[in-house]
Amino acid sequence: MRLLIRLFIAVIASLLTFSAKGQYLYSKSFGIASDEPIIFLHGGPGSSSVYFEATTAQKLANEGFYVVIYDRRGEGRSADSTARMNYEEFFEDLNRIYQKYQLTRAHLIGFSFGGLVTTLFAQKYPEKVKSIILASALISQQASYNTILNAVGHIYQIHNETANLRALEKIRALDTNSLVYRTEVFAHASRNGFFSLQNPDPEALRLYSTYKTDTLITRYIKNDRAVEMLWKNEQRKNIDTTPVLQKLAQAQIPIYAIYGKQDGLYSKEQIVDLQRITGTKRLNYLDNCSHTVFIDQQVKFLEAIKKWLKSSDN
Repeated sequence: MRLLIRLFIAVIASLLTFSAKGQYLYSKSFGIASDEPIIFLHGGPGSSSVYFEATTAQKLANEGFYVVIYDRRGEGRSADSTARMNYEEFFEDLNRIYQKYQLTRAHLIGFSFGGLVTTLFAQKYPEKVKSIILASALISQQASYNTILNAVGHIYQIHNETANLRALEKIRALDTNSLVYRTEVFAHASRNGFFSLQNPDPEALRLYSTYKTDTLITRYIKNDRAVEMLWKNEQRKNIDTTPVLQKLAQAQIPIYAIYGKQDGLYSKEQIVDLQRITGTKRLNYLDNCSHTVFIDQQVKFLEAIKKWLKSSDN
């Protein structure tokens, strides 16, 4: 009897420790566990895999993949007020996903900010990565900041918006590693519709319309403090993963990329630079497609992944 009591106390203590450390991670799998494993890493910081889960995860699984989605600690459905919000914690979370779903190696889809997490994880744990798929993924943060500032500056000059042009000059004078710099740059990007598509095709419009009714999405709450916490707890503020991707490619880890031509975060020159790493056959640059590539051109997104990961040539 005493042994049972001690065991009960030990179990309760372990559960309390698990909760106290904020270890709960929302995750879900789609498809058959014996199929090729893909883990989706969402954007952010502060966002969620909810949009990919609601619109695309099952469709990708239907193509013969075992798809795992999750929300990083402190983001989306993995609420945790004690989350540190730094890259080491992001790696811990991803390693726990590998462990939970009994994965040794997997393909990683890095969407937007998730591309940075994906690339840096592959650098640290190359043995766990079968391939990298960069989907509207950040590569060089400063290059994207420059692209945004140059593009909005051109817009403001055309419309003779002198107040906004003065605001851009103040932004350019800021410390590029500061949170205020990042915040102001993205504010101008959002104000000018750089994350959205002006004329979505009918299927994309249908998918976007589900945002208003799908309970997965309507119940989702973004962590608006995530970026602030990242800046507080992470030393790496303004990352360029180009050298890392080059080394991974040299180490024979396949790198694929899929981007939209109307995505305001990336210039054509950035895509050309990335193509030098991936090779021509491993990069798709899609028309009538902005940042959310898996919705704006979902069919082509699914076709590309199936072709890349199922082809013996790749």
